[in-house]
Amino acid sequence: MKYRTLGRTGIKVSPYCLGAMMFGAWGNPDHDDSIRIIHRALDSGVNFVDTADVYAQGESEEIVGKALAGRRDDVVLATKVHGGMGEDPNRAGNSRRWIVAEVENSLRRLQTDHIDLYQIHRPAPDTDVEETLSALTDLVRSGKVRAIGCSTFPASEIVESHWIAERRGYERFRTEQPPYSIVNRGIEREVLPVCERYGMGALVWSPLAMGLLTGRYRKGQETDSKRMSFAPGRLTHERKLDVVEQLIPLAEKTGISLTHMAMAFAVAHPGVTSAIIGPRTMEHLDDLLAGAEVTLDDEVLDRIDEIVPPGTDVDPGDVSYAPPAIEQARLRRRPAEERSAA
Repeated sequence: MKYRTLGRTGIKVSPYCLGAMMFGAWGNPDHDDSIRIIHRALDSGVNFVDTADVYAQGESEEIVGKALAGRRDDVVLATKVHGGMGEDPNRAGNSRRWIVAEVENSLRRLQTDHIDLYQIHRPAPDTDVEETLSALTDLVRSGKVRAIGCSTFPASEIVESHWIAERRGYERFRTEQPPYSIVNRGIEREVLPVCERYGMGALVWSPLAMGLLTGRYRKGQETDSKRMSFAPGRLTHERKLDVVEQLIPLAEKTGISLTHMAMAFAVAHPGVTSAIIGPRTMEHLDDLLAGAEVTLDDEVLDRIDEIVPPGTDVDPGDVSYAPPAIEQARLRRRPAEERSAA
């Protein structure tokens, strides 16, 4: 496994990052099997592990903590905060109150005294980013966190966070974790260029588009996958299925699987540090690792650009964060009496 520098932190990480979302009740409930999968990834040279407190309500972090016993110093460990961890409305979000409390819970579940990369899982429009950065800065200075990052932030909010960090003397986001795949290329327009401009690492999630780019989901074919109910519509979108039908013969002509082509595409972008793989089984992991040495030449990348133009999200509905003005009609409509031009 080759290693890349995570932004300008000086930390070296593998181009494949082991995502732990599928370990626990959300995917593989067998702790021992999940631990074996983690160990196999580490033995194969993967040194970057990403999880989040909200994954199976802390169970994923617990599994990762058990798996890293005796190996913690060899791993760059990342987790996230923001998602709801109970019915109490204050057990979620990006407030100082919650971040300072929840980092202790993550440290306990992960069985460690520090987190290498602590990320804000989503923006929180109701919270001043200055409040969030202030709390994260204190965690870095206390030694509980080594570096901080954000996930699925719009480019404008990433830039704002850097301006505030510079003005207030706070720690700045060193990484961004956005969705990215052959069918979800929207971040090529602004997010990845902003990351490169500010020296941020990018660890991209869902490089297989929730499994769509494994070739398992085909046009006109039925499937009983649990993911069909987990994300209704995302795996049956007609335009995306059309793209898959064009990508499969390209992969076959290249002599590789669609899965391997999708992963190689994700890590080929100069702005991408690592692509997150999220295996549920050992077979999934072994298949992903088997494609680690695949390199796509310009001819293949050019053809992919023809199928899905750069900067394009085939399904705009795939974005996992929408600003308030997109979600709430009242924020983009004047009062009725003020709408006319005359």
